[in-house]
Amino acid sequence: MVIANIHLAKTNLSKLIAQAEAGEEVVIARDGKPAVRLTPVEAVVSVDEPRRPDGLPAWMRSMKGQIWISPDFDAYDDEIARLFDESEIFPKDDPET
Repeated sequence: MVIANIHLAKTNLSKLIAQAEAGEEVVIARDGKPAVRLTPVEAVVSVDEPRRPDGLPAWMRSMKGQIWISPDFDAYDDEIARLFDESEIFPKDDPET
């Protein structure tokens, strides 16, 4: 069993976590008295799982039929380009941009 005071635990947290993951019992103490125990967590399903065959998250399936994207959504638009060019927010002669 590994017992580490809080200061030691803060400076060696990665090592203590590795020891706990390896099956060792790791206890963190406050003023020499056991306070908490580090234990490995069982595998948790992340937000991205499960994934569809096309690689997209499964939750996107719930929006099927509710979203439509125009085939030319990313087409160049002269008016939008002109507005960016004339913008005072991003001046062309600003050396930091």
